[in-house]
Amino acid sequence: MKRTIWIVLLAALAFAAIVIARIPAAWILPSGTAGCASLDGSLWSGTCLGLTVSGKPVGDVSWDLHPWRLFAGKLAAAVTLTHGVAEASGDVEVGLGGTITARHILADLPLDPQLVPGVPPGLHGRAHLELSQVSLQHGIVRQLEGRIEAHDLEERTSANTALGSYVISFPGGSGDPIGKIRDLDGPLAVEGTLHLTAAPGFELEGFVAPRQGAAPEVVNNLRFFGSPDATGRREFSMSGTF
Repeated sequence: MKRTIWIVLLAALAFAAIVIARIPAAWILPSGTAGCASLDGSLWSGTCLGLTVSGKPVGDVSWDLHPWRLFAGKLAAAVTLTHGVAEASGDVEVGLGGTITARHILADLPLDPQLVPGVPPGLHGRAHLELSQVSLQHGIVRQLEGRIEAHDLEERTSANTALGSYVISFPGGSGDPIGKIRDLDGPLAVEGTLHLTAAPGFELEGFVAPRQGAAPEVVNNLRFFGSPDATGRREFSMSGTF
């Protein structure tokens, strides 16, 4: 879930830092928390190459403003973000009350701890996001519709252990976002749910079972979930706050 929040907030903050503080975009950026190595275009349509926020490299950002949304008190634009092999695009809207809404989000990025904070150093793979809508208010996810996929996960701490691919699907609707988790392939059969709470936090629960041919270290690690049921599945649960 942190991948979703990271992409949406990053795109929104990068856009806001550029178009609000620099009109037109060709002006030289003052010293501060955000900066561009190269800036071209205008308030309505522009590009920031080599964007850094709080001293951290973000990548290259381009935007096309939706000016008619200003009459509704909203700052809205089509935003594209690239950082090496990572790419993300979508329509981002920032309201006066601090609500951030992103629509038509498409993103592909490697699960690299240097790129995505929070990813365990030994975990490698890639993520794909297709989100029709994400709404955040004061940093809390209020609405989420779409799917988040993790492909070719591999643990490389001690040995290269394949962990498979997984997807979380959020149907949208009112109430707290709740997504369904299932495996796409790999050594583990997984079914569960991810509940995003207003804390903000999460509640994760479900069942997992090894498939035939799973690596011994994967099977052994499942013992921490307790004894299997009659079908060979083990129940797991986890919760936390952001």
